[in-house]
Amino acid sequence: MKLINIGFGNMVSAGRLIAVVSPESAPIKRMVQEARERGILIDATFGRRTRAVLVMDSDHIVLSAIQPEKVAGRLSGGEPSADDEEEEAED
Repeated sequence: MKLINIGFGNMVSAGRLIAVVSPESAPIKRMVQEARERGILIDATFGRRTRAVLVMDSDHIVLSAIQPEKVAGRLSGGEPSADDEEEEAED
């Protein structure tokens, strides 16, 4: 089981991840709101701005404070650098 760092020491299972999307569009905002109402939203932003929405195969929605590109890079095997961790702390 491979785990992906989604910021601030939070991890998700790579095998259960379906999509990593930007939270800007209206359909994604509706999806996040519906997940909140159904109690299946996991907010891993630590109070920061949501930059990525992760859709899991269990219908859970996970919010992350790091860019979707960084999550995708970590999924493809790239390890988080010290610069990535510093950027997370600044946001």
